[in-house]
Formats: sequence, C-alpha cells, structure tokens
Amino acid sequence: MLNKIWCGMMLVGITVAFATGRTQELTAAMNEGAQAAVTLSLSMLGMMCAWTGIMRMAEQAGFVDKLAKLFSPVIRKLFPDFAGETTVQNKMAMNFSANLLGLGNAATPLGIAAMKEMARLHPGDTPCRGTMLFVVINTASLQLIPTYAATLRGNYGSANPYDILPAVWIVSLISLIVCVAAAKLMEKKNG
Repeated sequence: MLNKIWCGMMLVGITVAFATGRTQELTAAMNEGAQAAVTLSLSMLGMMCAWTGIMRMAEQAGFVDKLAKLFSPVIRKLFPDFAGETTVQNKMAMNFSANLLGLGNAATPLGIAAMKEMARLHPGDTPCRGTMLFVVINTASLQLIPTYAATLRGNYGSANPYDILPAVWIVSLISLIVCVAAAKLMEKKNG
C-alpha cells in the first residue's frame, strides 16, 4: 500500500514538473535528494554497525545473561507463558536493550529471533498472547538514549543533538504504559 502511495506521489510530482516546465528543478531536486540519502545512509550505517558490534560483544561476554536476569522479573510478569524459557528471555533482553539504546533497526532482527523462538514454543497459525504483547512493546519502544534521532539531529546541524532526552523519556514511557495497558485489557476482554 505504501509503495502505491509513494509511487503516486512521485508520478504526480513528475507530471506537475513537466506540465509547468520545471524539469530542471525536478532533476536538481532528485540529484540533491539522492546524494543526501546516500550520505545519511552511510552515517546511519556506521552508527548501526558500531552499536550492533557492541551488542554482539556484550552477548559473547555474558552481559546478555545479566540483562536477562535484570529483565526477568518484568518478562515473567508480562510474559507468563515464557517465564522459564531462558532462550526466549535472552533474546527478549537483547531486543529490549537495543530499543533502550534507540537502535530500532538493530532491535528488529533481535525481536524477530525472539518471536521465532516464541513461535517454536507455541506453534500454530495465530500468534500467542506473548508474541502479540512483544510486538506492542517493540512498537512503543521505550528509549533511554535515542541514538538514531540524535544521529539525525547531529547530521542536520543540531548544536546539541541529545537535548531531546527528557521529551523522549516522557513520551516513550507514556506510550509504553498505554500500549501495554491496552494489550492487557484486550487480553482480558478476549479471554
């Protein structure tokens, strides 16, 4: 659906540019946009590689097990179906850690690995309650350090890219609480 929307917007823009005789401006904007996209992608890639490497070292150093123990009371409370499953808890802990560091793209493969493990433990055509709640928590994404947002702000000239921290903390905490509460209410309603 989004592909169709983007395609439609591009076709309208190109059509209007040709209809108004502004093809040179269109070409310049396309070249400038493509160059900015590549520059931004490379800077984001570097930051993502660094943090993914740090997460990998933390996993190999046994830090993940410590994180899993730290998160285990919350995981047991929110995900009672997976309370004794250390593999799932470790994968969830890694995902939660990446989200806390604001590494949404790095958190995605970690979250997928956790969901695959949940699906293995609870096979079926529909996801279990725990999997759905896990997706909700990932969508809300509580962030202590909004790494991507700060990188973007720094790339676009912000003097203090991390001055958004208090607002990010408040908004992400509120969204997490609301999302988990809504998921738990739907769980009770649907039995």
